[in-house]
Amino acid sequence: MKTPQICTVISTPDLKAIRQAHELTDLFELRIDLIYDSWESIAQSISKPWIATCRSKKDNGEWKGTNEKRIETLLKAVELGAAIVDIELETTELNEIVHQIKPKAKCLISYHDWSGTPSLSYLHVILKKQKLAKADICKIVTTANNAGDNLAVLQLVRESGKTPVTSFAMGTHGQLSRLFCPLFGGCFTYASLTEDVLTASGQLSLNQMRHIYSVMKPC
Repeated sequence: MKTPQICTVISTPDLKAIRQAHELTDLFELRIDLIYDSWESIAQSISKPWIATCRSKKDNGEWKGTNEKRIETLLKAVELGAAIVDIELETTELNEIVHQIKPKAKCLISYHDWSGTPSLSYLHVILKKQKLAKADICKIVTTANNAGDNLAVLQLVRESGKTPVTSFAMGTHGQLSRLFCPLFGGCFTYASLTEDVLTASGQLSLNQMRHIYSVMKPC
């Protein structure tokens, strides 16, 4: 079994936990909106590739400044070494922002549904919009209201062809999709830094995911 790639979310300035995570994670996501004042020093302590993310309140984030300042902060993250920048699909002037980020960093264009999981055909529509916006990586995250909702997001990953995609469902019903996303061909899945610091419902910690994947390996 190919080793699943894990992106560990940094949402707290816990340098000890971040150092420990370096041994197990493949890349990090730095949640600038959750860390705020100390994000630059955290960024400079990361020795693996990292994604710069700064969610606005309308996207379930905690960014308190203007949208202009948020974009300015993400561009600064590129200058500080971010390998990837997460930009929401519905961002105003998305094409211009993507143009500013490239070619200095890759663009991950994200879509979240906080209430449910649309049909597979609708998820393909979202994926097409992300590709038209010149996403290097397409992230599509839904909410699982039942175990069956895992199938749509995993099938999307399976049918995405050569397009780099990460897609899974939030919530306790969606934990299987978090685990199986990279096994179905997703470029990576997400994990929390520790078990007590989660950034989304149903999220598993880095240690939990690595343990599960180690058990799943064939003898």
